[in-house]
Amino acid sequence: MQALIIDYAGVLDLDPEERQRWSNLIQAVKQQGISTAILSNASGEGEEAEQIREWEFRGDVDAVVLSGEAGVEKPDRAAFQAAADAVAAPLAECVVIDDDIFNVRAAVEFGMVGILHTAFERTAVEIQSLFDIEGEF
Repeated sequence: MQALIIDYAGVLDLDPEERQRWSNLIQAVKQQGISTAILSNASGEGEEAEQIREWEFRGDVDAVVLSGEAGVEKPDRAAFQAAADAVAAPLAECVVIDDDIFNVRAAVEFGMVGILHTAFERTAVEIQSLFDIEGEF
């Protein structure tokens, strides 16, 4: 796997403690040489878009793709392709984390690895297994 693509709403938009846990986990993924991106169906404007872009500005992720800017929303293949392109990875080499089963299902149909996010601890275990990461997050 070459890239980790994460949804924002319902996954990363949590309290400060959870955001820090995510940030630490994403940094561990990046240390394995894996590119990271956020793919959100958010518009390209407004407070939510700015909050999402902060993840890239801080260096937490390598790229942010907002549907409002890309002109296409998940679960459309083109949305996933835009995120993969943003980190120069083929779709088949990407892992997608989303809290919407329809988006996860679509990602899998497009050849990606999909993880349905329900709780940080569960998602972290799956990421650690996929990317051979040890530690507590």
